[in-house]
Amino acid sequence: MGLFTAAETTPFGVAFALIVAIALIEGFGMLVAFSPSNLIDGLIPEVASDTGLDRVLGWLHLGQVPSLVLLVLFLAGYAIFGYALQMVAHAMLGSFLPAWGAGLLALPSGLVMVRGLGSLVAHILPRDETSVVSEMSLVGRTGTISAGTARRGLAAQARVRDAHGRTHYLMAEPDIDGDVFEEGTEILVVRKAGAFYRCIANPHPTLM
Repeated sequence: MGLFTAAETTPFGVAFALIVAIALIEGFGMLVAFSPSNLIDGLIPEVASDTGLDRVLGWLHLGQVPSLVLLVLFLAGYAIFGYALQMVAHAMLGSFLPAWGAGLLALPSGLVMVRGLGSLVAHILPRDETSVVSEMSLVGRTGTISAGTARRGLAAQARVRDAHGRTHYLMAEPDIDGDVFEEGTEILVVRKAGAFYRCIANPHPTLM
């Protein structure tokens, strides 16, 4: 227990605490039809495909795997390697490494975990839950409220297909005050407002 309570392993304890917090937040979001993963992914700006930054993000599977999943993988790799590093240091040196030094040495392990397991997760996740199109391209698409009840100020989860036939799950609320869309209501996405999409009742159900 001394390993987990030592001040020198605090960064790795914080990493594990963040993993638990993310799991609790995501679980609570499922209960109220709100997805923190979708919200965060919607806030991440798109990067031109010919830039070095895009190649780095692609190497880390960002855009192929939900960002919170990648964050959990990073934190897990960081914490596991960090604790192992401190165990080895204590066995060889008789004391732990300073927290800041061990924390810096453990950073690459988090990136390696993201790179290695991110590819596996990308293949395991259903393809229709990944987003490879511009979020603005979903405006004008039809869909269905799939979880919760949408009203102004309270978004619900909607299922929308893009031009390639892939399914996307997004948070939508009515564009018109007073409209309430129950689960199963067919909608038309009319615009994007911040992290959420605004929609109206689908005026042409035959478009579904």
